[in-house]
Amino acid sequence: MSQTYPLVCTRGVVVFPGQDLVIDVGRPASMDAVNNSQDNYDKKICLFSQKEVKTDSPKIDDIYSIGTLCEIRHIRRFDNFLRVKFRGISRISMEQWVEGASSDMAEVKLLESVEQDKTEETALVRILASKFEGLTESEKVFSKELMLEMSRGIDPAQLSDKAIAAFPISLERRQQYLSTLGINDRLEMLIADMEKEKAMAEVEQKINSTVKERIDQGQRDYYLREKMSVIREELGDTQDQSKEAAEIRKRLAENPYPQNIKDKVLEELSRYEMLPMASGETGVIKTYIDWLMDIPWWKETDDNEDLNAAQNILDEDHFGLEKVKERIMEYLAVKQMTKSLKAPIICLVGPPGVGKTSLAKSVARALDRKFVKMSLGGVRDEAEIRGHRRTYLGSMPGRIIQGMKKAGVVNPVFLIDEIDKMASDYKGDPSSAMLEVLDPEQNYLFSDHYIEEPYDLSKVLFIATANYLENIPPALRDRLEIIQLSSYTDIEKINIAKEHLVPKQLNENGLKAAQFKIADDMLLYLIRYYTREAGVRQLERTIATLCRKTVLEVLKNGKKSVTVNKKRIKEWLGNEKVDYGKKEKKDQVGTVTGLAYTSFGGDILQIEANKFEGKGRLTLTGQLGDVMKESASIALDYIKAHAKDYQIDPKVFETNDVHIHVPEGAVPKDGPSAGVTMTTALVSCFSEKPVKANLAMTGEVTLRGNVLPIGGLKEKSLAAHRSGIETIIIPKQNVKDLDDIPQEVKDSITFIPVSTVKQVLENALV
Repeated sequence: MSQTYPLVCTRGVVVFPGQDLVIDVGRPASMDAVNNSQDNYDKKICLFSQKEVKTDSPKIDDIYSIGTLCEIRHIRRFDNFLRVKFRGISRISMEQWVEGASSDMAEVKLLESVEQDKTEETALVRILASKFEGLTESEKVFSKELMLEMSRGIDPAQLSDKAIAAFPISLERRQQYLSTLGINDRLEMLIADMEKEKAMAEVEQKINSTVKERIDQGQRDYYLREKMSVIREELGDTQDQSKEAAEIRKRLAENPYPQNIKDKVLEELSRYEMLPMASGETGVIKTYIDWLMDIPWWKETDDNEDLNAAQNILDEDHFGLEKVKERIMEYLAVKQMTKSLKAPIICLVGPPGVGKTSLAKSVARALDRKFVKMSLGGVRDEAEIRGHRRTYLGSMPGRIIQGMKKAGVVNPVFLIDEIDKMASDYKGDPSSAMLEVLDPEQNYLFSDHYIEEPYDLSKVLFIATANYLENIPPALRDRLEIIQLSSYTDIEKINIAKEHLVPKQLNENGLKAAQFKIADDMLLYLIRYYTREAGVRQLERTIATLCRKTVLEVLKNGKKSVTVNKKRIKEWLGNEKVDYGKKEKKDQVGTVTGLAYTSFGGDILQIEANKFEGKGRLTLTGQLGDVMKESASIALDYIKAHAKDYQIDPKVFETNDVHIHVPEGAVPKDGPSAGVTMTTALVSCFSEKPVKANLAMTGEVTLRGNVLPIGGLKEKSLAAHRSGIETIIIPKQNVKDLDDIPQEVKDSITFIPVSTVKQVLENALV
């Protein structure tokens, strides 16, 4: 038969029948239930234990279904809680949770203990009695009253409840006892738990004796070490560790190191002082402490907030590069406006020699920040980035922490050079380690294996450089803000030479401006016939050679000044090194000028096709990659399918072999932009129609004859411009990219957008 009483949900407590227990009641709902019980229910109340201690407002699913009907024996009232003494009466099961007017109520059913086999019950009680008697003083967790009751013959139904009240077991196990109605079952559980407790006591005793031995040994070692220290002092054979330790403690006290670093240094310092000077570990610990204290934790420089001055510095150092300068100025402006800014991770991508590294130095100068550089070319070990663990001999922090120590401040401009040149091997993948460095969401807690404490890189302005975007792993590229730097035009190179390269080389070679004169047309001659490059490195080396020759003329032959002309250039530098206007001289059958984009900028390449008697085989030469081989197969199959459209006899494919060759075989070539070039070369070859010599093309072709878009149009256009080409056929979808092409290139080249192979051939064939 069900009865209803006020309900209290207990946390971490189980009350057994016959047990007196004092509990602090603090939750408003529980206090209401206690008051309701005292006023209206003859001090009877239900206690059910919560499954999770942290639950603040439990419901029926959050409590165990078996609880205890209790009587309130005494209440002591405080400001925010009641201290209540409960006496357990009987086991109960929850039938229904009722929300009453005065408090939450529980409709419960009283449960009685179930008698089982009497003989087995007697045997179990005897076993328990013998176990109680065999307990040592340290193992006695049961009260003297319970031991006395055992000797007089306690009711077996009450035995487990009274015994378990003082037994050190978990809440879940206590709830199991409460939920078990069988008397014999409870006694068996108690015997098993006593066995387990006895085994635990033995283990604890063993551990305690081991710890005591170790403490004794440690005290003995400390005494001997102190004695040895005094002996060394008497002999005058000592290096004063305590003096070094005192200096370190003084530095810690005087400087605002983070608390975790102070704690770590003091911990290592105590070990350092305990060790004898002759120990090999003292050097390792001292080196570690030095690293922890020398890395910048709080020092930072103030950024230059004069935007006009910063713009002037950027303009002074570099000609052009407007997009990059604009991005840097945006960063400065936003930082000034918000007073705080997560530093972006900028990645400058472009061919060698276009000013990526020098631009990073200019950014540091414009911001008035410290500059530090790390080159990743050939790095293949993750420990180079994250450091070695201190367990290894000769371990040290990674290059990031080393760079920060070199900078001496928490907000330098940190150049990560050649990020596309990282390799990976069995020692790990450094590009994965770079993710933590270059992810603004993670790098405020950068973890170095050697330092072991989190380091904040969020104030560092990272600038990465790369020659080829495709070589940067996709996950890493996703965290970078990519800014493309393209090749320079001839006019830009002349300006760079006049404003930067010539003055720099005059200074380095000890010449005055009056001693070395070179006109713009001679600079253009050098650019076109002695260098072929995207950047200006070779041009700088060429100017340096002319300056050195001038110095020799001034000192050896007594000349006051030298004016550079064509005759002198040929005399000093030899014959022209490159052929400006590398295009075909006249229209030819089967030869088409293609455009390529490489990690060194744009270039033009001649694609040749020839046919001869055979069995319809296709031969490809010129060190081609898989993509270009596929393009050649697609081009040939497209022509076979549309032979009649171009007045080609279909039988000619069966009786002739085809050979496609891309010259300059030593240079690997691959990429989806040679499809239209190969198709045009093959159609020209089979139809005997020549291709226009002053025309180049780029684009990929499909089996249906559609022309697909390509990348690197700016680089390719500049390469065509350098080679004197007047017309370029481009995919129609690339028309939007024409905005990025310099005006002088657009003025001298006609761009023809096409969407099908038919349009390509109409414009390309004579």
